[in-house]
Amino acid sequence: TGCDFLLFAKHRGWLSYVHGGLVNLRHIRAIAGKEVYHLVRDFRSLYLAFAVPLLLILLFGYALSLDVEHIETVVVDSDKTDLSRDFLRRLGASPYFRVDAFLPDTKAVTEALDRGTAQLALIIPPGWTADLRAEREASVQVILDGSDPNFAGIARAYITGFIETYNRRLLGEFLNRRGMEKIRPPVEGRIRVWFNEDLESRNFIVPGIIAIIIMIVGAMLTSLVIAREYENGTMETLRSLPISAGELLAGKAIPYFLIGLTDVLIAILMGQVLFGIVMKANFWLMILASSIYLLVALTLGLLISSVTKSQMVANQMAVLITYLPSLLLSNFVFPVINMPSFLQFFSAVVPATYYIDILSGIYLRGLGLAYLWGDFAVLTGMFLLLAAANCLVLKREGL
Repeated sequence: TGCDFLLFAKHRGWLSYVHGGLVNLRHIRAIAGKEVYHLVRDFRSLYLAFAVPLLLILLFGYALSLDVEHIETVVVDSDKTDLSRDFLRRLGASPYFRVDAFLPDTKAVTEALDRGTAQLALIIPPGWTADLRAEREASVQVILDGSDPNFAGIARAYITGFIETYNRRLLGEFLNRRGMEKIRPPVEGRIRVWFNEDLESRNFIVPGIIAIIIMIVGAMLTSLVIAREYENGTMETLRSLPISAGELLAGKAIPYFLIGLTDVLIAILMGQVLFGIVMKANFWLMILASSIYLLVALTLGLLISSVTKSQMVANQMAVLITYLPSLLLSNFVFPVINMPSFLQFFSAVVPATYYIDILSGIYLRGLGLAYLWGDFAVLTGMFLLLAAANCLVLKREGL
């Protein structure tokens, strides 16, 4: 059974107490060894611990992007003049637009938008160039697919900026022909981007994946370990052994702590090698933050396991309590400030919220402990609270 290792260790004298100590390191080592033995036998747990995190890094790193580029664009040029062709040529040269087709009429535009083969349509009416050269207002119709409001909003800003740039060019040519000085706008915005100069969402997403990986390895795997003892009927044997609740929790957590820390190091390496993302702050500060957050995940998973006493229920609870909030309510993908007030309040108790803030400070801002100590303190407090709750639950169970 699962406790044969402990019983064998007891008969060999490996479980003798350390005089004056609060915990027995040999007890912890024996429990950790038994858990490692179970991990080796159960290849599915090892697959979940290593293969899934690697897959997440690749999928999120390459597939998930909040950047809007290469907008699928179709155009109708009813003017067919040198100026209309120049306008469309400049549009196609922009990195934000990809002109896929020149359509004959607006009916074809409607069909392209209905089928989803185009996200933006631009229609130049007849006489457009004649109006421009006669110094009259010349309109261009732009139709956007608003199925995805975020995408449509960004695309609208891009096309508006493109048209304004083209207008400034035409205005400059007009003033030059008249021999007039170029008009300077009264307000000049000099924009400088800090921390993520290239505005690449990948620079924020890839480090944030580490928070999701730790929750998968830490909480979802450990949510099964105590429940497994109940289902296998070995919890009664554990109660009869001279071990404390703290020793049982530490022994159960140590293998998963080492696995989680290994996954963090792999994620850091893959982020640097595959995506060129290098942390700007101290490496050891990153390891310290990851260790504390990993301890929070481990104790949360163990608490779920102790309370539910069922592996199936524990796994479902772990997904609802740890993985989904870490993904949705931690400022990782969706800004919390845009959420309803009750969800903003709930996000304050999600550990990933503070860890992702630390990751942003370490990877993008180059901050040190002097700026991040508040997040460290919250995560440390969560760990101590969850550890105390675990010990209380197990002591009530007779340990």
